[in-house]
Amino acid sequence: MFLKQFKIGNKLIGEGQPTYIIAEIGANFNGSLEQAKKLCDAAKKAGADCAKFQSFISEKIVSAKGFSKMNLTGVHGTWDKSVSEVFKEVEFPREWHKEIKEYCDKIGIDFSTSPYDFEAVDLCEKLNVPYIKIGSGEITWLEMIDYVARKNIPIIMATGDATLSEIDEAVNTIRNAKNNRLVLLQCITNYPSQIESANINVLKTYQTAFNVLTGYSDHSPGDLVILGSIALGGCVVEKHFTLDKKDKGPDHPHSLDLKEFSKMVKNIRLMELALGSSKKDVVEEEHETVTVQRRGLYAAKDIKSGEKITEDDIDVLRPALGILPKYKNIVVGKKAKLNISKGEPIYWENF
Repeated sequence: MFLKQFKIGNKLIGEGQPTYIIAEIGANFNGSLEQAKKLCDAAKKAGADCAKFQSFISEKIVSAKGFSKMNLTGVHGTWDKSVSEVFKEVEFPREWHKEIKEYCDKIGIDFSTSPYDFEAVDLCEKLNVPYIKIGSGEITWLEMIDYVARKNIPIIMATGDATLSEIDEAVNTIRNAKNNRLVLLQCITNYPSQIESANINVLKTYQTAFNVLTGYSDHSPGDLVILGSIALGGCVVEKHFTLDKKDKGPDHPHSLDLKEFSKMVKNIRLMELALGSSKKDVVEEEHETVTVQRRGLYAAKDIKSGEKITEDDIDVLRPALGILPKYKNIVVGKKAKLNISKGEPIYWENF
């Protein structure tokens, strides 16, 4: 059974806990270790919990010959270089991982990465990352998923362009490896993706079908989809992050910049406050309006002591200072023991 609360680094995630926010750096470090550090600084400033990278060697993730056989019409087809060339340019060097991890530790933000080969998974273990992210594209590579799961490190797995049966196979692979710390992220693998394709409601399906924590890895504009996922119980969210959306590179255009990411974090925290708890109560700011907006029984005319109250003697008006309207039938027929002036609230002491 998957846990409904567990720690990622020093933060508890799950039901009743603050949303864990991942700034996906992706290729946005522009081939520079210093740029990568600046992005980590900015992610920390924006309020992210984690600066996440991607760990791949181009020859181990893409086939140049394979892609040469395809007539690409999606985002990959818009690149002015081949897919293998672009992947080669945006590799995050293995020798930088330790330094950037130590830098993140120093500034107080989690470091993690998506490993795309077995050696990269081993590196994640060696660096003691707080979780391993399995990208959407790996969901049918069950051998890799099993290898990750057996490291017994928390797993965050994206589910873009996957069927429910494929997700079920991946989840079962993790379960069979005895790893009980999993978060499933809904995702639409297009860059950018369309808001109308977001299908946030599938989080409810994941929660029911797999009894697992959920969240969203979002590539759509703004923070609408992210906020919707939190409203449906998502506890981890991920958005691409850049210092400049106009920079050259595959991930910059669909990323949030510092101002946008900071606004998203603020809205996430406000959403958490707005969601509150499942307990229905009268909150402090409603204490006056409980009286102001509700109704009570009032004298529709002057009522003399000893007079029997009739229905025509009663108005039901705001504010609720006297007897509540639901007791009107009890009041009708009673004798007043005091004079009640027209327009005055009617109290139990009047009888």
